[in-house]
Amino acid sequence: MSSPDSTASPTDDVSGLLSAAVEHLGGARREGQEKMAHAVSSALFRQRHLAVQAGTGTGKSLAYLVPAFRYAHETDTTVIVSTATIALQRQLVGRDLPALVEGLRPQLQRDPTFAILKGRNNYLCLNKLNAEDPSLPMGEAEEQPTELSELGQQVRRITEWANETETGDRDDLDIGVSDRVWNLMSVSSKDCMGAATCPFGEDCFAEQARHHASDVDVVVTNHALLAIDALSDVDILPEHDAVIIDEAHELDGRITAVSTNSLSSTALKLTATRAGKVGVDGKEEKLTELAEEWDRTLEAEDAGRWLEISEEASGMLLSVRKQCRSMLSSLDGGELGEDQEAAAERRSLSNHVSELVHAIDRIMEVFDTDNPAQQQDVVWLDRPYASSPEAAGFSSSSRRDSLNVAPLSVAPLLAQKLFATSTVVLTSATLALGGNFNAMAASWGLKQGSWDSLDAGTPFDTRSSGILYCATHLPAPGRDGLSPQTLEEMRELIMAAGGRTLGLFSSRRAAREAAEKLRPVLPFDILLQGDDSIGALVSEFAKHENTCLFGTLTLWQGVDVPGRSLSLVMIDRLPFPRPDDPLLQARKEAADAEHRNGFMEVAATHAALLLAQGAGRLLRSVTDRGVVAVLDQRLVTKRYGSFLRRSLPPMWETADPAVVRGALQRLVRS
Repeated sequence: MSSPDSTASPTDDVSGLLSAAVEHLGGARREGQEKMAHAVSSALFRQRHLAVQAGTGTGKSLAYLVPAFRYAHETDTTVIVSTATIALQRQLVGRDLPALVEGLRPQLQRDPTFAILKGRNNYLCLNKLNAEDPSLPMGEAEEQPTELSELGQQVRRITEWANETETGDRDDLDIGVSDRVWNLMSVSSKDCMGAATCPFGEDCFAEQARHHASDVDVVVTNHALLAIDALSDVDILPEHDAVIIDEAHELDGRITAVSTNSLSSTALKLTATRAGKVGVDGKEEKLTELAEEWDRTLEAEDAGRWLEISEEASGMLLSVRKQCRSMLSSLDGGELGEDQEAAAERRSLSNHVSELVHAIDRIMEVFDTDNPAQQQDVVWLDRPYASSPEAAGFSSSSRRDSLNVAPLSVAPLLAQKLFATSTVVLTSATLALGGNFNAMAASWGLKQGSWDSLDAGTPFDTRSSGILYCATHLPAPGRDGLSPQTLEEMRELIMAAGGRTLGLFSSRRAAREAAEKLRPVLPFDILLQGDDSIGALVSEFAKHENTCLFGTLTLWQGVDVPGRSLSLVMIDRLPFPRPDDPLLQARKEAADAEHRNGFMEVAATHAALLLAQGAGRLLRSVTDRGVVAVLDQRLVTKRYGSFLRRSLPPMWETADPAVVRGALQRLVRS
């Protein structure tokens, strides 16, 4: 793709605005940041999509926020900034934006403004709060706390906070509460009956947040809410024609999640319980019976993708849909003289049942043709512990089986609903896979010639600061756990590094096995994901210089530990998707059917993205030094290895274990 032209006159003062902002923040000029700011400004004013890879240390937040404010002021419109994680949202709204507003205020004709807009379930629901029995809504809890148990204390804490808060935002609750308790007091967008019909609609915190966001320059939101706004018929975000997507490497996955529908016996039983509470005569017992039959039906079916549907499963789906439609008729009728609370719960339940019907409709449509493999949706049965020995002897309900339907590709949705209606800037530290942006652009549905790209680089000298080590002498990873040779290699590397190791594993089982077998033979503490919250583990790891931290997917992305606590990132195997992942396998097969390389397009791209994210944990400041050790010979021995290596930050490469151990030992002594 071509590089963006940054000569458009409206962007001429971006350098001045950026300089003022950087000076106010006490920062220093960064070439990559300036290049990115000009490119973003040019893209917005020229209404041309842009993909920007901005490595760690670039300062990409300022590089897109400054031109966003400039564009909003020039065009009198709102710019949407979307992130994948709550952590980045908090950073933008709690730190970057307030400081930037102060720095830009003297430079602009009016004060720059911003707001944050989250999903509805992040705000306290006054309707639930004022329900007669707030601890027992929607089947979330079976017993009301009668004493000051932990559950009861948390419920009381929220109740007292409700009288003080101006936002109702969960993040503003000083002493947090568990997800279970918060769910008792919040509502999803699917279950909300709407402000117009809710008895507390005029005071709704979520609606107040939307109103506040309707007249500001920049609105910070998340990928899920962006997807709901783009894909649904309801306008959630304020009117806009420009969107900046940070953490864009996660866009595909977040859109897929929003576009996925599921049907489980648990969902049906909760629906039946709610129906009984609102007095839908005769529906609770019948739907409960159907839920139990659905349990038994799924137990007899094979997990994984369904290319055909059995008569039993099809018949059950039709029966459940018929019962749900009957329930909708009863709910829509309502009851004369019922109070506002009961009417609100009926409307909420009606929305929920409509979602169940929609899920069944989508599933059945896949099998209404002669070749389900050519459909745009994929159906699969998820059996969470199917391949685990712990699953033996458990019923399908214990394993929470669910039948799911998701789009084969989100590219058409994004092309039609997002890129056709807004100018979109997509940025991340990891976008140029295999050395270019084509793989990511294809996954988003960007057409050739409709977008520009920029690699803003990084101020870090990664070639002299980092070593990429591939242990080609080790046996190829297998299915029987970590080999003795691999465990010994891990021990030697960690000893050479003096601890200070982030171990990134392909599975929880591998991380657990490594921790259990290495703890007795190493003089360093090994923290293991699952032993505490991620935040607590990362904090402990950063605090103690000789500690190790082992974990899986959560640690591959977002862990930021600069300094001497981390000098070795150790990766047990290339992070290819599981061969039994039904959605990714369906996407691979679809690419192959169109005579494209499904392995490279799906599996290798997936691995490259995660590998780049994992390797990116190493160098987090200009003074950081260290090694990324990949204990999988395929990084070098397989043809696709060069594609994966080109996706990583450029580092000095070696396959010599003695060289790597020597480098790590020198870092310990430095």
